[in-house]
Amino acid sequence: MVRGEELAGRPLNPSLARCAADGMRLHFVERPVYRRKNDPGTLAAVLRAADAVDAYVVPEGGSNSAAVRSCRALGEELAGHADVAAVACGTGGTLAGLAAGAGPGLRVLGVPVLKGGFLGEDIRVLQTGAFGGPRGDWSLDDRFHFGGYARVTSGLTAFAEDFEQRHGLPVERVYVAKLLYALVTLAEENAFPRGTTLAAVITGRPFPG
Repeated sequence: MVRGEELAGRPLNPSLARCAADGMRLHFVERPVYRRKNDPGTLAAVLRAADAVDAYVVPEGGSNSAAVRSCRALGEELAGHADVAAVACGTGGTLAGLAAGAGPGLRVLGVPVLKGGFLGEDIRVLQTGAFGGPRGDWSLDDRFHFGGYARVTSGLTAFAEDFEQRHGLPVERVYVAKLLYALVTLAEENAFPRGTTLAAVITGRPFPG
């Protein structure tokens, strides 16, 4: 289910083109309808229109209780190896699970890539659905969304290009560049005590774009 109208003659963006090439059937939904996607009646109507009434619905961002419980393994893996684990956040599912598995001694920092300041409550709802209540030591820093989801400024582009040149590693722009920018900024602000071990959890695609 794709948010937005399909425009005749207009090529698909790279992500949707790859989806189609891999065999996905794309169903475009007007934005006002998409905003009501969590309403059972609206969702049922969309599935009927897409001839997919028996579909298993994966929510936006993949964030549901099953996904959150699965992401707990990330925190369990990092526990004992880092003092702070940082992750870029879209819907918050990865952070919700990671924090639940982190245990004492590992602080989890989320860097939202959307503006709005709503993500904290969403994460608490996800943790409650998956585990029955809040879990882990986690916090969010809302300063590094650069204008919103998939918004990339010239400053962020310059940072990512400099990082790539310095380290020989491609930096995905939607999530990873914002996460790395946040960590560098926080380090410059002395937000982490000397000797802190940081783990940056890379969730974006390993190429610029």
